[in-house]
Amino acid sequence: MSEKKLAIEYDQYENGEKIEDLLEALAASPDSKSLTSLIIGDWGGSYENDSSPVVETLVRLRGEFPALRKLYIGDMTFEECEVSWINQSNLGPLLEAFPELTSLTIKGSTGLALDPARHEKLEELIIICGGLGKDVLASIGEGHFPKLNKLELYLGVDNYGFDGGLQDVMPLIEPGKFPELIYLGLKDSEIQDEIAIAVADAPILDQLHTLDLSMGTLSDKGAEALLASDRVRKLKHLDLSYHYMSDETVERWQASGLSVDVSEQQESDDEDDWRYPALTE
Repeated sequence: MSEKKLAIEYDQYENGEKIEDLLEALAASPDSKSLTSLIIGDWGGSYENDSSPVVETLVRLRGEFPALRKLYIGDMTFEECEVSWINQSNLGPLLEAFPELTSLTIKGSTGLALDPARHEKLEELIIICGGLGKDVLASIGEGHFPKLNKLELYLGVDNYGFDGGLQDVMPLIEPGKFPELIYLGLKDSEIQDEIAIAVADAPILDQLHTLDLSMGTLSDKGAEALLASDRVRKLKHLDLSYHYMSDETVERWQASGLSVDVSEQQESDDEDDWRYPALTE
């Protein structure tokens, strides 16, 4: 596998260097034809400039990357740009331009769209953010991804872009929606209990290997529904790491005989029982 990461550092950005030029140079290099994985980091002032130049340039140069199978748009550290400050754009044209793509990872949700949300061969879709908009959830839910086996969504909080509710998440778990899905991540959510209760006995669990409800505000309330579910007991793995469950509930999981991650137990903040997902900004 041949992998390359491109990014514009702060000094380069200040000097007027552009991510488009780096993409042009890569496309003109001998490596372009064998490149299977491309990671785009900071495209230059991503806290004020969106990713549309990346999308437009990649679409234009698509013929130069015939082996490309994995794309990551927005791979930045907290120091480079807080996740809630990353300005994305419509990444749907990338799905159209690269029909052989098998993996797309996106970091940042401000301005993000997926239109059209369809791909015949995509196996993995990951969106890392502090808050995912209901319009993007709807695009995925109404989209066409027949080969998808991993869907990992950071749902986040309303302060950073999550403007929906459980009703916007539910279409993602409809029977037959993703016939080859074996890993479902609905994580980093401020409504993690509601999601856990809704998913606990959903038919989609029958096809899953892993259910990932980690990094959110899961408490004993949501855990009770999961513990009572026969479908949950058939999973190969359940990820509940970073949670707000009690010691007693953690012990029940540990004694359940299931492969379950209950690490990173959190404590509610003050008597008002404030709970926060792991990644919000």
